Amino acid sequence: MKLQIFYENTPYRFRGWKKFKLLVHELVKNEGKAAVEIYFIITTDNYLRNLNKKFLNHDYFTDVISFDYSSKKNISGEIYISEDTVRRNSIEYKVDFDNEMLRVMIHGVLHLTGYNDKTDAEKQEMTTLEDKWMKKFFENNTTQKFTK
Repeated sequence: MKLQIFYENTPYRFRGWKKFKLLVHELVKNEGKAAVEIYFIITTDNYLRNLNKKFLNHDYFTDVISFDYSSKKNISGEIYISEDTVRRNSIEYKVDFDNEMLRVMIHGVLHLTGYNDKTDAEKQEMTTLEDKWMKKFFENNTTQKFTK
């Protein structure tokens, strides 16, 4: 499994990367699939908005865009995340920024495994799964840096 994180025009660095890689492996395996290559790119609002316009014809800011290159049971893709939007959302929802970043990263992986969030029912299912995997991330972690 090739799982990498890149940073584009942002000083932010995700804490807990080694543990997160194990979580992604478990999440993907739980879905009956195998992670082949997943790249996370943490970037800015403007970078993500340009991707949104160019590839999805959407002219607005978003927190995450997943490009799915998977085939059958082999998960492969790129997950672009706007640090700026995640930061605003953490303030709006009154949650820790690092926890919100973790949620968005999990959300991107769930998209690559086949989940959508277009309908209310799909959104609820995604939120339930995000909660499940966030809880799993924090299990048995006595040195955690994030708050639960």
